Amino acid sequence: MKPSSLVHSAGALTAGLVCGAGLLLSGMTVPSKVLHFLDPLGAWDPSLAFVMAGAIAVYAFAYRLISRRSAPIAAPTFSTPPPTRIDPKLIVGSLVFGVGWGLSGYCPGPSLISLSSAALPVTLFVLAMAIGTTAGMLLEQL
Repeated sequence: MKPSSLVHSAGALTAGLVCGAGLLLSGMTVPSKVLHFLDPLGAWDPSLAFVMAGAIAVYAFAYRLISRRSAPIAAPTFSTPPPTRIDPKLIVGSLVFGVGWGLSGYCPGPSLISLSSAALPVTLFVLAMAIGTTAGMLLEQL
């Protein structure tokens, strides 16, 4: 493994651990917290908005620092994705994602962290998510 790959992998691992720890500490791996955020006319819990605002603030600060560099630490150039257009596939995918999130209270990242609990609901959710992802990738190839 090249040194730059090792640095990149270590950075990705560290970022993932920090993100996972933040999700656990904030309670965002508990589906009822997410479902209460999505219920503004009932037992609304605004804490998810604070978690998102905190993440956006940290990202905005880090982005300003990083964007001043001529290149990233572990690569010769920055790799930014091309802008995507809003098309029916994106809209339908967003709606399906939102319905799944709203029905279950699980989002992909927190569900993977919650998987460590071995609880049946989260296990079934992650299994269904994996099946759906695989089916989507197979459909893309048609």
